[in-house]
Amino acid sequence: MASVDVSGLTISFPLYHGDARSLKKTLGGALNRRALSGRFAQDNRQRVMVQALTDVSFSLCPGERLGLVGRNGAGKTTLLRALAGIYEPVKGRVLLRGRIGSLLDTSLGMNPELSGRENIRLRCLFSGLSEKAIAEVEQDVESFAGLGSFMDLPLKTYSSGMAVRLAFGLATAIMPQILIMDEWFMAGDASFIQRAEQRIAGLVEGAEILIVSSHMPEIISQWCTRLIWMEQGRVVMDGPTEEILHAYLSAEQ
Repeated sequence: MASVDVSGLTISFPLYHGDARSLKKTLGGALNRRALSGRFAQDNRQRVMVQALTDVSFSLCPGERLGLVGRNGAGKTTLLRALAGIYEPVKGRVLLRGRIGSLLDTSLGMNPELSGRENIRLRCLFSGLSEKAIAEVEQDVESFAGLGSFMDLPLKTYSSGMAVRLAFGLATAIMPQILIMDEWFMAGDASFIQRAEQRIAGLVEGAEILIVSSHMPEIISQWCTRLIWMEQGRVVMDGPTEEILHAYLSAEQ
């Protein structure tokens, strides 16, 4: 049975040029071993740190559909990447049980030196699929992406649109128990979005747990049963979709 348990999650990143005079001036000269305003601080190695997430906690059970809302820079994508295992916590715990599928970055897990077909096979092998299942996934992705002979050319030769079609087709070809999505999946031309809608709907319906970040209220309202509103890396509110979405949109007006 799939589950998600996040407890006290804290993530920070160093600004490696944080000792530069211009940054010191910008931050008001507050780098003397004391906390900076907002999300900046200094560690014991005198590096300026940006606090991406602070003490984030929540849990999810099968059947839950969680949406993340907040302004740009609120920490939504960082949280998704932590859930997908891309970022490690500085403090706290992230525990996911179940097969994970993520729609976060078109280049995530893709090798630009390999062909589209080779990238598909590599992802399938990593997911533990049989040769028969790999062949089925390859055929499915090839049909959806419509790359023709480019399937056997290195990924680095693809246009951005071609890379999106391949990544999306592959990410949606293997049904996960826990689906993690950022809103890039709605990028692309109208033709791509129209063809993608059915695949997205199938994934959302088939996944035991959904976690999605979006600025589109209609997507949030349609797909999510619960929302977390984030600001400056912290949870502002957590509750039923209609209640949290109303509070968030009202605050943004």
